Amino acid sequence: MKSIFDQIGGTYTMQGDYRLLNLTLPAEEERPIGVWGQRRLNYLKHQHKVLYYKLLTSGKLHSSLADIEEQAQNLFSWLVKEYAKKEGVIEQLKAIDEIMCVRKMNNIRSRVIEVISKELTYT
Repeated sequence: MKSIFDQIGGTYTMQGDYRLLNLTLPAEEERPIGVWGQRRLNYLKHQHKVLYYKLLTSGKLHSSLADIEEQAQNLFSWLVKEYAKKEGVIEQLKAIDEIMCVRKMNNIRSRVIEVISKELTYT
């Protein structure tokens, strides 16, 4: 006669008097997770625990974070170029006043980081 564990299937580990089902997460594609993905991970862990555990247990957390990382990097590059173009930060300014050019680019990067954090990381 088959036991209930044989009917359900899977493998089990004995912990004292209990049989615990051995659970494994599905394998995920290895993609890099940089600063934007880490920020999103921290946000999910502390602010949206239900979504964090849903992604974790479904095996989609890593790919979700990698997607956010990729989107954020692309958006960062594009926005920095657009802001620089609109504000007239061009090679001629760099040749005339390098320090002013560096200040403006740092300001642009800071603003772009805020935009991306608000739009992608913390939503």
